Amino acid sequence: MKSVFDYVPEDFRLIAIIGSIILITIITNWIVNRAISRVMSNAKLGKSSFDQTTLRFFKRLISFTIYTLGISATLTQIPEFEIIGHSLLAGAGILTVVGGLASQQILGNIVGGFMIIFFRPFKIGDKITLNNNYTGIVEDINLRETVVRDNENNRVIIPNSQVNSQIIVNTDHTDSHICKFIDVGIGYSSDVDKAMSIMIEEIGQHPLNVDIRTAEQKESGSPIVIVRITSLGDSSVNLRAMAWAENSRNGFALQCDSFLNIKRRFDAAGIEIPFPQTMISFAEDSSINVITTPASSFSTSQ
Repeated sequence: MKSVFDYVPEDFRLIAIIGSIILITIITNWIVNRAISRVMSNAKLGKSSFDQTTLRFFKRLISFTIYTLGISATLTQIPEFEIIGHSLLAGAGILTVVGGLASQQILGNIVGGFMIIFFRPFKIGDKITLNNNYTGIVEDINLRETVVRDNENNRVIIPNSQVNSQIIVNTDHTDSHICKFIDVGIGYSSDVDKAMSIMIEEIGQHPLNVDIRTAEQKESGSPIVIVRITSLGDSSVNLRAMAWAENSRNGFALQCDSFLNIKRRFDAAGIEIPFPQTMISFAEDSSINVITTPASSFSTSQ
């Protein structure tokens, strides 16, 4: 039984076969990617970041597999590659070692990607910190690397094999709520109860603050924001308020706004926030002595 290629002139038969294989590979990849893209745009899956993460990863894996099979099928149609292959194997021992090491790295990254998808330490859209060095939003997880967008809109590209061996802080894992500490020091002569009341009021009325109290705590009159004295320092009474926000971005805005609002209220209420002061004294020999002390008093007589 004749094939369609038997009707092609012999001089162009090999080119026709190779072209057909390449065309079939491209069309197959396009059809598969199209189908996966439609699944990803499904309304139900669109609400799940994990499904989107998994589909993106396997979309690239399937494309890689299709092109690998297409290239392999193309090479099998070219007899000359057998001669070239024997020549390379005969005199390229160093290339073989380098190629083996490169293959190990590639396979390690692919396996690392599978580990991320399977164990789910994070997903696309999560805010993570890797080894206290890189913090940002996960943008993509592909066969080779994980792409993280930092606060300056830079893309940090990390091989999957390294990601799996690092300590990861995920602020969106299971629960995206975040507790921000708002630490303020006041002078020993200031009214501690008044300062704590101002902090509770300013943080509690912020629109980004989240009330995490249970129904029992609300009935018992527990404050919406907890403020405690963390230490009695050398020059200040240190207060800490625990403010809750929906996510890390809202938590950062809540923290910054609260510092500003508390500072303004403290100034209006006459509550002192100690700061270091520098005293300069001139000796008889015209030398200058500089003494820096943390002072809790703002008297101008010093």
